[in-house]
Amino acid sequence: MQFGNKIAILSGDFLLANACNGLALLQNTKVVELLASALMDLIQGVYHENSTSKESYITDDIGISTWKEQTFLSHGALLAKSCQAAMELAKHDAKVQDMAFQYGKHMAMSHKINSDVQPFIKEKTSDSMTFNLNSAPVVLHQEFLGRDLWIKQIGEAQEKGRLDYAKLRERIKAGKGVTSAIDLCRYHGNKALEALESFPPSEARSALENIVFAVTRFS
Repeated sequence: MQFGNKIAILSGDFLLANACNGLALLQNTKVVELLASALMDLIQGVYHENSTSKESYITDDIGISTWKEQTFLSHGALLAKSCQAAMELAKHDAKVQDMAFQYGKHMAMSHKINSDVQPFIKEKTSDSMTFNLNSAPVVLHQEFLGRDLWIKQIGEAQEKGRLDYAKLRERIKAGKGVTSAIDLCRYHGNKALEALESFPPSEARSALENIVFAVTRFS
């Protein structure tokens, strides 16, 4: 395990060095600054995700606004700032760059929420299938339910110190969290489509729109 960890870290360093070399070759200081800040956001977001305890089953006491801030760091910043950087390289003005940033941000948020919702809407879900207790549907469920009742539900779903995810999943599905998460996914999808309206019609724009349609379709 120690050897594997060391190799994994070295591999990550190697890939990051190659990415930095590619950035330097672009010879654009604003793009370097944008993607450096995106990497900083990404590391901060992932660090927060990995720092939460997974053994006690006690989730963070956060609302959906805080969840969105944390999720942007870990899942949205890289795509948003990469889209902005692409417009900078194409020598577009600040307004176009901002629209590209907004598309990347909302597209990433929509994709993340879609992923979070899947364990609750799949027709064939294994009883042993786990899900993130800090995912969007769970955070929204906790927000509607109240912290005390949520902790009580977690306690009722535990058997011999182990969490029965199937039982807890049914409790969450019975509430408003899943439907609210789907609505939130579509909200961010619509925001991404709004950002694309500032670009002229083209095959590229249609392809980007199709990506949004794919992650906001629940059927």
